[in-house]
Amino acid sequence: MAHDHDVDEVEEHDRGLSPGLAAALAGCGISGGDDRAAGSAGTGTAGSGAAPSSGSGSGTSSGSGIPEETAGPYPGDGSNGVNVLSESGIVRSDITRSFGSGSGVAEGMPLTVTLKVLDTAGDAAPRQAAAVYLWHCDREGRYSLYDDEIRNENYLRGVQQTAADGTVTFKSIFPAAYSGRWPHIHFEVYPSLDAATSASGKLRTSQLAFPEDACKQVYATDGYARSLQNLSQVSLDTDMVFGDGYSLQLAKVTGDVDSGMTATLNVPV
Repeated sequence: MAHDHDVDEVEEHDRGLSPGLAAALAGCGISGGDDRAAGSAGTGTAGSGAAPSSGSGSGTSSGSGIPEETAGPYPGDGSNGVNVLSESGIVRSDITRSFGSGSGVAEGMPLTVTLKVLDTAGDAAPRQAAAVYLWHCDREGRYSLYDDEIRNENYLRGVQQTAADGTVTFKSIFPAAYSGRWPHIHFEVYPSLDAATSASGKLRTSQLAFPEDACKQVYATDGYARSLQNLSQVSLDTDMVFGDGYSLQLAKVTGDVDSGMTATLNVPV
């Protein structure tokens, strides 16, 4: 299935709440999940206090960590069903292909994602030998391991250990914009590779947002037509995750649709 949920359904899904639990929390005056509510659909992008549409991706003050966000309902880290982190093959930089029993390949605009993990307790120095688990939807808005058509695939998921400069790099494809959400990538930061592959000691769960201009360029290419339509119905300011501020989560995107794109983001934890 390709996430054709209405906005209310997607809101609760991306908070990781069942509809019943969400209703119970609402009845108690608690918004649930990460305490974010989706606004009405809109076409605006940057609001007051937001980063420019070209992306921030760099420049963070020490002691200022990247916001904690929901992992959503499709993390694959064992917190909601399947745990891909313990499988041989999950530690890799190229996440466009499935590994193990899977044989699928994620089609789409080539995208390189580089995250730089910084230690907020150490004056924002690069954090060496930490680990990042990164995952996102495919060009059709589906998540491997969960959506019916690709339940037996595990592409667009991978773990990398940070280098001496605190960076990890993944080769992937530009994700879709599915109904009700701004285009994004999920990631979890762990203190070590062993911690990541055992899904223990997690330091932070967050999400990366893409600038609007890059999204529009990609979504004008073949295969992304539905994403272009979905993008017009949501904005960074009304998105249920990024609507309360995204200056530390908006990636810097370079490149073009002819040569592929690169997204970079500092991740202070």
